[in-house]
Amino acid sequence: MSIILEGKSILITGGTGSLGNAIVRRIATGEYGEPRTVAIFSRDELKQSIMATEYKHKDYMKFIIGDVRDYHSLFGALWGMDYVIHAAAMKRVETCEKFPDEAFRTNYMGAANLVNAVKEIRNNVECVVGVSSDKGAKPLNTYGLTKAMQEQRLIKANEEYPETRFVCVRYGNVMGSRGSVIPIWQEQIKKGQPITITEPKMTRFLISLDLAVDVLFEAILKAKGGEVYIPHSLPATTIGDLASIMLDGNTSRIIYIGKGRGEKMHETLITDDEAERTIIRGGYYVVTDSVQAKPALEREYISSDYVLPPAKIKAMLIKQGIIKGGKV
Repeated sequence: MSIILEGKSILITGGTGSLGNAIVRRIATGEYGEPRTVAIFSRDELKQSIMATEYKHKDYMKFIIGDVRDYHSLFGALWGMDYVIHAAAMKRVETCEKFPDEAFRTNYMGAANLVNAVKEIRNNVECVVGVSSDKGAKPLNTYGLTKAMQEQRLIKANEEYPETRFVCVRYGNVMGSRGSVIPIWQEQIKKGQPITITEPKMTRFLISLDLAVDVLFEAILKAKGGEVYIPHSLPATTIGDLASIMLDGNTSRIIYIGKGRGEKMHETLITDDEAERTIIRGGYYVVTDSVQAKPALEREYISSDYVLPPAKIKAMLIKQGIIKGGKV
């Protein structure tokens, strides 16, 4: 990986979340070079305080209380930044269904505020990377719709302000991140409660935090304005297999509650239409703005085509430290 952060300043919105923490941990290793500034932008003062204590030896760390829904705080945070990773989001599907206005304000208007701030500040931000989701492809729920709109706003920004590259990354459920099902089940198991699942035959992509960070920096390094970067051949699991693994095979502790409103049976990372515009670059799928003579995909990229056997999913969870020797 190129030392793309050497002497650079990077703003991470939603920087105190699971992904933000993973990004900062990787930056702190020095593998991307020594940055001038790493600015953590979020509205959670407690999490910021915890992170500030953890990284007090890193002089380049900067913490900014703000909200992407507030244009002025975002505008102020952008001064002097070379790169922006836009990770701030409302991402729990059921919460977005209950509060669609709030999801719209955070997920879409947050991106719109970012674009407008970059245009107004004119401080030569080199690249903005928006973090999207498989639920933004062929969206069926409020979360997916707002993520699709976020993508569209960022991609469109390349025409309005070509001095900055606006790109997106899109991937599936990050294993163990807040908002994913695994921590919810872990808490239920810890309390001795049965775990609740919707439909056991549902399939979902899985991605590690490390790979999620890899995709982001690959996009900063290589993406052209308007492109969407997506990991190649992500593994997927059925919800039933995942639950059985988490319970070490004790499926009697499962309560089936049925498919919820807006939930898909299978998730899509690249649609049939996008497949015609998809190439492979550096081991990643890249959705471009034009139809390719020889596209990398012949059809949509859907989770049901990538389901791994339970033994392999179990090995992944052990490797990620989510379970140990078959137990949570």
